[in-house]
Amino acid sequence: MLQVIKPPTPLPHSFDAPSVFLAGSIAMGQAVDWQAQVARSLQGEDLILLNPRRDDWDATWEQRSRNPVFRAQVEWELAAQAQATLIMMYFAPQTQAPITLLELGLFAASGKLIVCCPEGFWRQGNVEIVCQRYGVPMVASLAELVVAVRQQLELLSVQ
Repeated sequence: MLQVIKPPTPLPHSFDAPSVFLAGSIAMGQAVDWQAQVARSLQGEDLILLNPRRDDWDATWEQRSRNPVFRAQVEWELAAQAQATLIMMYFAPQTQAPITLLELGLFAASGKLIVCCPEGFWRQGNVEIVCQRYGVPMVASLAELVVAVRQQLELLSVQ
């Protein structure tokens, strides 16, 4: 059964099913809610989705480490990515996604990243080169990303 965990819900110490962190463009008003699309596509799977798109996000929050709510959000995202079985990463072409680019650098060598960088993303070349260098699978559409994640989860389940 699919379970979705979002901040500020605390992360469990361990998961009883494979987990996938949904990294990628969130820019409110610019990026579609692709995380909800992915959740609908994966309905019925025995899977935990770690979705950083916070329902009660307030764009007026000061984005500084001294802001406890902002710090908790960033700490949740970093911990969830470190704990996840896989990280699904989507670069929406209409966004710049600077935090997603940062996360690509942080987790490129982790072996658990699968990237979707459609045509038109402003730094597509950089993303392609990083993925090639670290052997990160890269696809061109959100539908292909869901398929690639399913395939990777199947491979992991037989190991």
